[in-house]
Amino acid sequence: MKDLKHLYYFENLLNEANNELVRQAQAEGKKCVATVCENVPEPLINLPGAFSVRLRAPRTGSMEVGTYYLTSFLCEYTRALLERAVEGGFNFADCMIAPDGCSMLNRCVENMELLKTMDKEKFFFDYMEIPMKCDENGLALYVLQCKNHILEPLHKNFGIDISDEAIRKSVEEHNKICRIITEIGNFRKELKPRITGYEFHIITLVSFVCPKHLILDKLEETLEELKTREPDAKEKRARVVVVGSEIDDVDMIKLIEDSDAYVCADRFCYGSLPGRVPIELNDKEDALTQVCRHYMTHSQCPRYMNQDKIQDRRKYVAEIAKEYKADGIIYEQMKFCDPWAYERMVGSTVLHNDFSYPVLTIDRPYAVGNSGQLRTRVQAFVESMEIKKIQGGAANE
Repeated sequence: MKDLKHLYYFENLLNEANNELVRQAQAEGKKCVATVCENVPEPLINLPGAFSVRLRAPRTGSMEVGTYYLTSFLCEYTRALLERAVEGGFNFADCMIAPDGCSMLNRCVENMELLKTMDKEKFFFDYMEIPMKCDENGLALYVLQCKNHILEPLHKNFGIDISDEAIRKSVEEHNKICRIITEIGNFRKELKPRITGYEFHIITLVSFVCPKHLILDKLEETLEELKTREPDAKEKRARVVVVGSEIDDVDMIKLIEDSDAYVCADRFCYGSLPGRVPIELNDKEDALTQVCRHYMTHSQCPRYMNQDKIQDRRKYVAEIAKEYKADGIIYEQMKFCDPWAYERMVGSTVLHNDFSYPVLTIDRPYAVGNSGQLRTRVQAFVESMEIKKIQGGAANE
């Protein structure tokens, strides 16, 4: 396929956390609100005068310092983030808001604070509690936490407008990005897709780590470009949904597609499903409550432990696998990620036994690189799906 006009530019933006658009937005006088988890509602940290950045540690090498403080039994994402913070790689941020999506992330950010890695005037850390059940009590907690640990600190420290009108304006901009990403993602349903899974992953990642008002025009251009783009004649050997924990490493999706499997859907942290579902607001209820309800009800995070949410997570994966015409599912989890380790173990079994999908389960490092072992496993999984098609049976690893 012909190269997308802005793809190289998008790839360059992902080479460092403090990318040129972050610097441009700060030069405009906007405050950078850093976070480390999808459970912090983006519209509440993209209010007028502020913009959000989900932290990554691109080009991670040694994690010796991060491992010293966090031990080798915590996931590599948290160790890589702490390592980068100690190096001064996140000093561009103006504040950090961390939810207790997992205890590892909390320990990571607490160490950033204790080690005084963010030495900047008016910089503040804040921590919020995330409900473990999706019900009215959980919603009341979520609203209170967002008010006390996001909105009020932003207003107190930086004078950010946190009114209902400001939140609605932020949701409107958020939805523009979501609708573009969703429309681009819908091209993946085609039997001969006009966009690769790798390209889509790059585009989605950019929408999480760059000021939204500075990438909107390029995302719009990319969508228009794709409407007339001709797909490759040669099809991949299999279509897969990638499910699981945090993936901000572009090499992970590239490795899968280099193994001749097309990544047709992304149900992982930093993915578009359900992270880029538009938020529908009404005029009968305050915007803060509606935003919190949307994030709570749409979340597929294993943080939520009530039975209907647990069962819904498996059904959701099966539904998108069917919708995006997947041949199989790759269920991944970062090494030592406790919430997704339990979820992967049970979820992969249910998806195979109850929904008859071939499932490959893997635990992986934060920085995949050119892992020969992982590549071999993915290639073997692709072959098993081809055998399943031929024999009409079930394949699973």
